[in-house]
Amino acid sequence: MRRYFNFLCFATSLIYDRTVKRATLLIRGAPQAALVVTLMFALLFLTAGSIHFWQGWVFLAIFTLCTLAISADLLIRDPALFERRMRGGPLSESRPIQRIIQAVAAVVWFGIIALAGFDHRYGWSRLPAVVVITADAIFVAAFLGIALVLRANSFAGATIGIASDQRLVSTGPYAWVRHPMYTGAILMIAAMGFALGSAWAALLTVPLAGVVVVRIRDEEELLTAELRGYAGYRAAVKWRLVPGIW
Repeated sequence: MRRYFNFLCFATSLIYDRTVKRATLLIRGAPQAALVVTLMFALLFLTAGSIHFWQGWVFLAIFTLCTLAISADLLIRDPALFERRMRGGPLSESRPIQRIIQAVAAVVWFGIIALAGFDHRYGWSRLPAVVVITADAIFVAAFLGIALVLRANSFAGATIGIASDQRLVSTGPYAWVRHPMYTGAILMIAAMGFALGSAWAALLTVPLAGVVVVRIRDEEELLTAELRGYAGYRAAVKWRLVPGIW
C-alpha cells in the first residue's frame, strides 16, 4: 500500500511538473506568435490599402492555423524543442554571419508581404484564383514537411549551434538531404508570394534562397567541426537541399 502511495505521489508530481513547464512555455511563446501575426496582418493590409483582399485573408488564416498546429504538437510532444524554436532571430545567433543572415531573411520575409500588398493595391500582377489556391496548398505541404523534420530531429533549433547532448540524425528526411528544414522553408516562401496573388513578391524568393545557401555553408562548417559523425554523414548523403541538384 505504501509503495502504491509513493508511486502515485511520484506520478502526480511528474505530471504536475510537466504541466507547469508546458504552461510556462505557452505563456512565453504565445505573445511572440501573436506579435508576428499582428505585424504580418498590419503590414499586408496597410500596404494593400484595403481589407478587401481575399488572398491575404486566406493566407493569414492558413499561416496562423499551421503555426498553431506545429506549436501545439511540439508543446505536447517535445517541450524542449518548442523552447529551442522560441529562441530565434538575429540577436539569438552566436555567430556574427548568422546574425546578418537572419536579419536579411526577416527583411525579405516582410518584404514579400509588403510587396504583395502594394501589388494588390496597384494591380501590377493579377494571378488567377487557381494559381493562388495551388500556392496555398503548396504552402501547407511545405509546413507539413517542416513538421516531419521537427519530429525527426529534436535538436532542430531556430539558431545555429550544438547542444551538449546533441546527436547526429540521419534518418527520415535526413536520409535524403542534409538540410530538409531549409528545403521546406524555401518551398514555403516560394509559394508565399503566389498565395498572396503577387508574382512580383514571389521573385524575392531568389535572394532569400541565396541567403539560405550562405547559412547552410556556414552551418556545415560548424557541424563538421563540432558534431560527432557529421563528416561521415556528409560523405554518405551527398545533397544539401534537393536531390540531384544541390
